[in-house]
Order: sequence, then C-alpha cells, then structure tokens
Amino acid sequence: MPVIGITPCRLLPDYVESIRRAGGEPCVLELSGEPALGTLDGVLLSGGGDIAPSYYHEAVHPKTNPPDAQRDRFELALARLALEADLPMLGVCRGLQVVNVAAGGTLIQDIPSEVNSGLHHEVNSPLYAIAHEVWVTRGSALSAMMQEQLADNDVLQVNSRHHQAIKQTAPGFDVSATAPDGVIEAVERPGARFCMAVQWHPENFWRTGEFRALFEAFVLSCER
Repeated sequence: MPVIGITPCRLLPDYVESIRRAGGEPCVLELSGEPALGTLDGVLLSGGGDIAPSYYHEAVHPKTNPPDAQRDRFELALARLALEADLPMLGVCRGLQVVNVAAGGTLIQDIPSEVNSGLHHEVNSPLYAIAHEVWVTRGSALSAMMQEQLADNDVLQVNSRHHQAIKQTAPGFDVSATAPDGVIEAVERPGARFCMAVQWHPENFWRTGEFRALFEAFVLSCER
C-alpha cells in the first residue's frame, strides 16, 4: 500500500478518506519540520489560504489574505523536492497554486477584481455544492482518467472555494481544464509519473465517488 504524504489543513478528513478509499495509506505531514520525501510514495498538497506574493515576485494585492509563512515555506520546498524526484504529486486548490509557484508560475491574487467575470468561484456551503462547469482539455491525462464522468466528452461539474488562480502557467506544465470565464482549473506535467493539480475540491465527493477515478489514478501511480 503506497504511503501518501498529505499536508495538513482545516478540512483534512476528506483528503484522508479519499486517499484511503483509493487504496493508499495517508500520512499527515508536520509543517514544523524540514520537508523531506523520506519513505513517501506520493505527495498530496491540500487546500488552504493564500501564498505570499513575494514567492512569485509580485506586490501584495489589497484582497490577498495574510499568508501562513510556515506553511508556504514547507509546501513550496516539498513541491520542489517532488518535482525534482519525479515523485507522484496531486495538488488541490491551494495545492494547485503551490505547484505552479514552486515550478516558476504566477498567480491571479483576486479573481473578482482582476478577472472580468460573473462566475462565482467561492461557493462555500455545502462543501460539495456544484458551483460551475469546467472544460477539460481533450487528450489530456485528466480527460483520460475522468472519461466516465465527462459530459459531451469534455465537461465536468465542480465545486469551488477560491479567490486566487493561476496567472502564468509554470514552464513544463499544460493547462488541462478551464472555467467558462477562462480561469485555469487544472494543470498537468506531461512526461511525469503523475503530476496534476486541480482548482476545485474533489476530496469533498468521497462519499458519492464523482472524482474517485482521479484519486485512484494518483494512488496507482504511487504504487508503481
């Protein structure tokens, strides 16, 4: 059973259950230590707050929330280690943003004030509430693993709880899903064992299984 390191967050149990049901052994990481891959077979970067804009060389936007310096330092370093080692990695919401920044990309700091869109990206309750659809890139790894859930070959219905998103995609990554307003909703790294990140929260659907295929593909890559 592959050991999956999960970064701690407020709604941790859903991540733990998603990994367990996909056949992995969850291991919640301690942010206080030095990041290391050790005996981990994969890394799951969980959701949470805003990353300090200094990490992607931008001034602080008025709507950017105060960062957690300890978490920023730990997760960005951990993501870089996983990228260098080609260790399977899955990012969720903030985790997508961490992966992108760690690999050299930048972020939109506040979608409502920076994107000309009427689409709601912050639908906070219930956790599994469908907020909008995303358009999955045909031929992407995400498309292949979510094939049974796609409508019209490229549409997924997702929940959403974020006000930041990718601005400039990191070098070496492809966009694998976008929202109707153009906001990037998923990226993946071609050629990697498994390196994918999504902006929505698939872990909140562990009871009903809409995104079980995503977690199963991740855990399977960790087994290999």
